[in-house]
Amino acid sequence: MTYATTDLSDAHPEAQVAEPIFGDFGGLTDFHGPIKTLKVFEDNALVRATLETPGEGRVLVVDGGGSNRCALVGGNLGQLAVDNGWAGIVVFGYVRDADELAEQAIGIKALGTHPRKSEKGLHSAVQDKTVSFAGVTFRPGAWLYADADGIVVSDAPIHG
Repeated sequence: MTYATTDLSDAHPEAQVAEPIFGDFGGLTDFHGPIKTLKVFEDNALVRATLETPGEGRVLVVDGGGSNRCALVGGNLGQLAVDNGWAGIVVFGYVRDADELAEQAIGIKALGTHPRKSEKGLHSAVQDKTVSFAGVTFRPGAWLYADADGIVVSDAPIHG
């Protein structure tokens, strides 16, 4: 089931709406689910480890600090997300393997593409903490709705 972010925003003016800085890179444009958060910097080891776990229809929100020096998600991680039942990934950073990602049955929003892979084990990373970017505060367990028009975030489900 898909939910139009325009309709959700109109019906729930209290919901947060992300600044329009993200492009769509996955094979699906519409996705939604409860949020799981990560905060990383130019190191995607925790992103991989998280996507190797059951997604259970959640959306992984990765605060990569907006770094434009490397990609945090590529084709292999996109496939892991599909295989493990993640609904989508939002990256405040960059992705690579854009052609592969576009063929995968997952929603992915990111700032853009970058050919360089991230490093491993260089920086500390945290999970399940509140992160903020694009004018939105993303809390673990809150709900994220995304489509071609953007991203809407609510503390509780606002669909149906």
